[in-house]
Amino acid sequence: MGKAVKPKQLVDIPQSELDRYEKSDQEWREYKIAAPARRALVDAKLYKVSDLRKISLAELEGLQGMGKSAVARLKVLMNAKKIKFRP
Repeated sequence: MGKAVKPKQLVDIPQSELDRYEKSDQEWREYKIAAPARRALVDAKLYKVSDLRKISLAELEGLQGMGKSAVARLKVLMNAKKIKFRP
């Protein structure tokens, strides 16, 4: 039998970067947004649901790390708060 293959890991993120994200993505954590999507939102300077009115849906979907389920969850949150994407 061959060696067990370790699962492929995502790019290692330095601890200082993780700390930066942890300080900035609290609201996204509360809404159970996946880590890659949270990092994408923070990188885009989007720290809370109301910030999503600054971008279009196409821009959100184009963020590296933003998956379909994160986009769907964000849309639900926005609808609940009566917030719309920028046209």
